[in-house]
Amino acid sequence: MKKILVVVDSINVNDSSGSKANVALINNLVEGGFDILVYHYTRINIQLKNVDCISIPEKKITLLYFLSRSQRVFTKLSKLNLAPFFEKIFGFSFTFFNDTYSIKEALLKCNFEPDLIITLSKGASFRPHYALLGLPELHSKWMAYVHDPYPMHYYPRPYNFIEVSYKQKQQFFLEVSQKARYSAFPSLLLKDWMGSYFQNFNRTAVIIPHQNAPYEIKIFEFPTYFAISKFNILHAGNLMAQRSPKGLMDGFILFLQNNPDAQNNARLLLLGTSTDHSQMMEEYKRKYSEIYISEGNVSFDDVYQIQKRVSVNVILEAISEISPFLPGKFPHCVAANRTILSLAPYNSETRRLLGDDYPYWAEQNDSVKIASIIEKLYHLWKQNPVNLLLNRKDLEDYLSAENLKKVIINL
Repeated sequence: MKKILVVVDSINVNDSSGSKANVALINNLVEGGFDILVYHYTRINIQLKNVDCISIPEKKITLLYFLSRSQRVFTKLSKLNLAPFFEKIFGFSFTFFNDTYSIKEALLKCNFEPDLIITLSKGASFRPHYALLGLPELHSKWMAYVHDPYPMHYYPRPYNFIEVSYKQKQQFFLEVSQKARYSAFPSLLLKDWMGSYFQNFNRTAVIIPHQNAPYEIKIFEFPTYFAISKFNILHAGNLMAQRSPKGLMDGFILFLQNNPDAQNNARLLLLGTSTDHSQMMEEYKRKYSEIYISEGNVSFDDVYQIQKRVSVNVILEAISEISPFLPGKFPHCVAANRTILSLAPYNSETRRLLGDDYPYWAEQNDSVKIASIIEKLYHLWKQNPVNLLLNRKDLEDYLSAENLKKVIINL
């Protein structure tokens, strides 16, 4: 198996963590020696190094395109949102149908003869998967990569969103589980979780974690808020409503209170969008100069460089009985080779990979334990910053191109 066609929603690393994970996977497929062709629906001309990338154009002379734009104009003029009404009937938006039709039409014109076709998506889209369902002649070569639970009502609590079109989306994914020859998941817990709803996934699944891929280092000047000589704790990434940083910030403040000498040495950096917690975070920002909170999103280039030079990287997850997700930032934190502070449920993929005996783990809201962990890390840092290197060769190997190559070849 040498030739692989990748059909992907987006390869723009700055639009989401999902796109970053997609690009890392593509890069490691190239690194593994496979002949790769990428069809992407980013709809801007993006080229990745050492791989041919074809941007799929949106079909505009179609009834679906006309309906989708007419609906947008109607909503803008009338302030009435008809999307839930139509999605309850048809299962998806007119835009979704036109997008998947555009992808399908592009693939029908593809002359590449792959041994394997991998569909990648982001968020709750799964447009490439829907397009592949309409091409039964390709099902015998199809690997459906499932990055998150789907549909939304299959997310574990506290995520409890039920879409009006949940029945149609459930049927869609049942067909994906039945028609794709292979399925792939970034985590073992997610495979088990989705396999409990769609049993065929248990038969077809392989685990392909988000990849630790080579990344081109660019010329970079550190921002003024980052002092490389200090004990820096970084959380990078969007903070969804369910991922509150309150426990982390309270734990950091408690640590400072217990260690007054750290006030001039320690900083907590929160980089990324935090709209759902904006009022609370403004209060912390005003009260505590040791906490830096960015104004909105920070570019991947900047975050990547800072992650590699802080003392501690934080992976923060929701309070839940289970977290089957492998966070997209996990490979970046492993690559940074800095201690990871894992704020996750006891039953989580992050904790499973770090190991039961990993000492720097706490629940998201356990500020007392978080303060205690930060204090231990601070004293190790004071002895020698080298003490906070992660040094996890096992995780580096697990997230590597070589391991990915073995999984693909073993198919």
